[in-house]
Amino acid sequence: QVQLVESGGGLVEPGGSLRLSCVASGFTFSDWHMIWYRQAPGNERELVASITSGAVTTIDADSVKGRFTISRDNAKNTVYLQMNSLKPEDTAVYYCSAVRRITRYWGQGTQVTVSS
Repeated sequence: QVQLVESGGGLVEPGGSLRLSCVASGFTFSDWHMIWYRQAPGNERELVASITSGAVTTIDADSVKGRFTISRDNAKNTVYLQMNSLKPEDTAVYYCSAVRRITRYWGQGTQVTVSS
């Protein structure tokens, strides 16, 4: 069955870095666009970054431009979110999503907490 499993979250101090991973299974990963979202407590889910099946990347959230990058490794069925210069306002549950035409899959999320 389809699975998206995120990992790499945790507690980090302001200014630190984390790399999130999302491993996909159960579908042809290379054919799907991959997207990272995040949701902070009390907030709506926010689109963070996306990468097309052709590896075209977009950083969608203005607040993370210049700090976050998205990439994919089709050989490993994995999409990454490299997060640098983390700020307390980056604290959220981060979700990956796979999208193709009208079909979307979601992972379970990984918690990122930025605090001293």
